[in-house]
Amino acid sequence: MVKAPRNGPYICGIDAALDVVSGKWKGLILWELDAHGVRRFAQLRRGLVGVSEKMLTQHLREMEEDGLVRREVYAEVPPRVEYSLTEHGHTLNQALGPLGAWGVERIRRGDAALGGSPLQGVPVAGGVARDGSPSRGA
Repeated sequence: MVKAPRNGPYICGIDAALDVVSGKWKGLILWELDAHGVRRFAQLRRGLVGVSEKMLTQHLREMEEDGLVRREVYAEVPPRVEYSLTEHGHTLNQALGPLGAWGVERIRRGDAALGGSPLQGVPVAGGVARDGSPSRGA
């Protein structure tokens, strides 16, 4: 399936931003690269439990096209490829921080209604840990 190019026309800034971060794994890829700096493909895959090789490859390619991720290929045998965030990727990750905080609060409200809180100290994307404190790399 060929995906339409992401270049508008957009209704508003949120529409443009969500177009870039659409997909289940992109926010988590941003977070993983922000937290660790440089990662190889296998390291990213281990850090994102449940992502398939196909989806990770697809999201990394899209993020590279959008100027969020830098892919550096080293001329070695065996080949080595490293991924890192561009400055544009860092600014997007920072912009997602308040959204992550909003999500934490939403989860807390749901957990309070159920009488539990499974969020304590577990980091999430967007620069905020599930307990509301800054996450690793934030």
